[in-house]
Amino acid sequence: MTDPSRPVLLGQNQYGKAETRVVRITRDGATHHIKDLNVSVALSGDMDEVHYSGSNAHVLPTDTTKNTVYAFAKEYGIDSAEQFGIHLARHFVTSQPSIHRARIRIAEYGWERIAGGHSFARQGRETRLAQITYDGSSWEAVSGIEDLVVMNTTDSEFWGYAKDKYTTLPEAYDRILATEVSGRWRFGWTGGDGSGDGGDGMTTVPDWETSYEETKRHLLTAFADTYSLSLQQTLYRMGARIIENRAEIDEVRFSLPNKHHFLVDLAPFGLKNDNEVYFAADRPYGLIEATVLRDGCEPRIPVDLTHL
Repeated sequence: MTDPSRPVLLGQNQYGKAETRVVRITRDGATHHIKDLNVSVALSGDMDEVHYSGSNAHVLPTDTTKNTVYAFAKEYGIDSAEQFGIHLARHFVTSQPSIHRARIRIAEYGWERIAGGHSFARQGRETRLAQITYDGSSWEAVSGIEDLVVMNTTDSEFWGYAKDKYTTLPEAYDRILATEVSGRWRFGWTGGDGSGDGGDGMTTVPDWETSYEETKRHLLTAFADTYSLSLQQTLYRMGARIIENRAEIDEVRFSLPNKHHFLVDLAPFGLKNDNEVYFAADRPYGLIEATVLRDGCEPRIPVDLTHL
């Protein structure tokens, strides 16, 4: 019912602490293990009065959510970004009556062991992602990856495309295909307490670590093995291979910028360029985006991955 005393109404809202960096070292004797996370918490629920009157009675301070991240890193450890997000989301929704929904976004930065038990180097540029959402009754888990740069130096063509009076691009029958993968994948799991109950994919909690590594392996294998006539074709094969091989995943969305490599004209120097010397252009760039779904599933991952 509309409140006549408030002709202007409050819409969807949320609040929380963004980008809490937490590094958890697990000391297994002389062998140490690193989990390096960037955690963002967003909470929503019975928050009308804090907006209308400024009453903070239903507001858990964002500083408290930051402290909870640090405390949970000690109490629960960090087995995976996803499981850590489950612990946090459940806590905020079940411990505060005014909080009805929690969304936990996590970026994980990888480290690889150099030598011995305690020396590490940061892995590449890629970042692992996770988002856990809980509303008190159901869960949604989305994992992902970004900043993963890949390249095929052959086995890629681009020809037979539509042309008009503004088309100048020559057809290519042997080109470099390169992109920087930004991808998200949504799990079929929608409930359970984090331990798994042996039921179907909706209730059995995935093995988050194995799932991430295998999903990454499948998308890289598809990129490498696809003889590409378009980046769209490669994108579809990457998503399809994940769906075909990972039963726990129902939806995959990729955003793939085409990192163009153009042959340099060496003729002015009396040299022949036999697909050897390229100019790497960073902009403007083609941007290819699409969702690949398991049959019977509805898309839920936002089209704009930056707003996941």
